[in-house]
Amino acid sequence: MTPPKNDNDNEKQKLTNKNTTTKLIAAGILIGTIITLVILKLLPVQYLSNAGSVDNSTDIDENKPLYWVAPMDANYKRDQPGQSPMGMDLIPYYGSQNNTMDEGEGTIKISPSVVNNLGVRTTKASYGALNTTIETVGYVTYDEDKLVHIHPRISGWVEKLHINAIGDPVTKGQPLYDIYSPELVNAQEELLLALDRKNQRLISAAENRLIALQIPRYAINALKKDKKVQLNVTFYAPQNGVVESLFVRQGFYVKPETMMLSIVDLTQVWVKAEFFERDVFKVAIGDSASMRLDYLPSKQWQGNVEHVHPMLDPKTRTGVVRLQFDNQNGDLKPNMFAQISIAISNNEPALQVPREAVIRTGNQDRVVLALGDGYFKSVAVKIGRFDRHNIEILSGLSAGEKVVRSAQFLLDSESSKSSDFKRMNADKKSNSDSDEEIDMQNQSDIASATVHGTVTSVMTDHRMVTIDREAIVKWDREAATIDFIVADSVDMTLFTLDAYLMFTFEIQAGEFIIVSAMTMTPNINHGMSHGMPQGLILTGDVQ
Repeated sequence: MTPPKNDNDNEKQKLTNKNTTTKLIAAGILIGTIITLVILKLLPVQYLSNAGSVDNSTDIDENKPLYWVAPMDANYKRDQPGQSPMGMDLIPYYGSQNNTMDEGEGTIKISPSVVNNLGVRTTKASYGALNTTIETVGYVTYDEDKLVHIHPRISGWVEKLHINAIGDPVTKGQPLYDIYSPELVNAQEELLLALDRKNQRLISAAENRLIALQIPRYAINALKKDKKVQLNVTFYAPQNGVVESLFVRQGFYVKPETMMLSIVDLTQVWVKAEFFERDVFKVAIGDSASMRLDYLPSKQWQGNVEHVHPMLDPKTRTGVVRLQFDNQNGDLKPNMFAQISIAISNNEPALQVPREAVIRTGNQDRVVLALGDGYFKSVAVKIGRFDRHNIEILSGLSAGEKVVRSAQFLLDSESSKSSDFKRMNADKKSNSDSDEEIDMQNQSDIASATVHGTVTSVMTDHRMVTIDREAIVKWDREAATIDFIVADSVDMTLFTLDAYLMFTFEIQAGEFIIVSAMTMTPNINHGMSHGMPQGLILTGDVQ
């Protein structure tokens, strides 16, 4: 029989159980720690840190191109690799890397030695007044305000003509012609009759009639004194000048509507200058003008714009500006050809750069920015007015920006068309060096190719042709329509519309030059399919 336990025994049992539990918990913690360390040591590194995975993805994104661009057209961009419309592989663009300057597409880096060799000079775009001068041509004519037409105010016969030909000089008061007119004889007799009657009212009326018929006052006084009627009355020149036109001869019968002759004063002449539509609105009344003549190149006339004609010539689409010059010496003769320069009086400040800094291609105007540290970029600008030295920039450029004013054509070619001027690149990554080395090794393979094609367009004067060529296998190029330049050594008569040729072309400075060609004869029993025509008589090896 087991004796009953007292209270002390129960307390000892509880302490024993508690110690056992504590030891078990400590052993469990120790075992868990060991297992965790073993697992962490065996796991791959990429699972140990989330930050590491983010950094790796960032590195991958940095090496991914932003877009792909055509080598010969900076505006042709795609989101994935491919070929340009000219059949060339697109070039990846990575953006700013390795702490290099990035002003966007077209930014290039030139080594200092190349900059010195090219003689690159820069200038700043600034505001200033343009001294605009318009150069044009004109012709001398007479001052129409000084032209007088002579008409008789009576009917009669020209008894004597005191001038003989057009161009004869005349002075004011010089006799021009004598005329016999029954109407004039009657007017003189009416005055004599009024004098006999001593009627002052009739005398005044008769005198006024003779004055209206252009009878000089001294002739009327002589009639009143001598009281003899003149059958032939002489008429005189009203001003100095030369005879501009002559329509009568001695013995002509004239009436009041007859235009007998005209006299023009050439001491002051007009010069009418013609301007294109784009320049007419620039000229204003009062602008100073200078004129030179071919037969007197050492002399220069100064004048002002007197009138701007409000309408254009419907045939020449030009506007007319009238100038006025003194001609006391008679050096300026009507219908002379003149060279005109008009200074436009417009002092409004304009953003301008030197004229040689602007590259004008016809479709687009560009300047090359100097970004500093050997970086350059070609940008499009919109131009406005210009003078002999500077040209106005309407948009695309800001005041203070540096532009290249010499060797800009070479820099523009590198920036805007990605030309193969590899020597300009001063800083290259290791992979760029390897790519260039590969390109140089393959240069002999891609310098020329022989291919078949059909002529679709011919520009004989410019020795340019458009050919729908077939695929080039060795270049992995599909069939395409390409513009070619024909070398001088190649017979241009081979290139006629729809002619099928086998030709060899080379790539020279980005241009496709045909160096040899021969006509191919199609077989009429077979049609032509896309790619290689069927049934053709071929000579030579197609590469």
